Amino acid sequence: MPALNVEFSDDELAALRSAARDSGKTLKAYVRELVDGDLAERRAQARASEVFRTFVAENAAAFDEAFPEDAPGRPGEHQAGRGAA
Repeated sequence: MPALNVEFSDDELAALRSAARDSGKTLKAYVRELVDGDLAERRAQARASEVFRTFVAENAAAFDEAFPEDAPGRPGEHQAGRGAA
């Protein structure tokens, strides 16, 4: 299995060791758990973003109809609608 060497300052390493000890885990298991959790959170955020983008794309016409003053204008028109920032 591939491995990774990561450098920490003395203070950072002491804090990690303390946190691992407090959680009843080895340093290796503790750091691995942190990394796994972060990667899982990133995957969940990416999925949620895709669901949101799909929802917006599928419902754009309904939103434009319900809120015509916020609907985007035709190209060349100056209008503060969707996408304006």
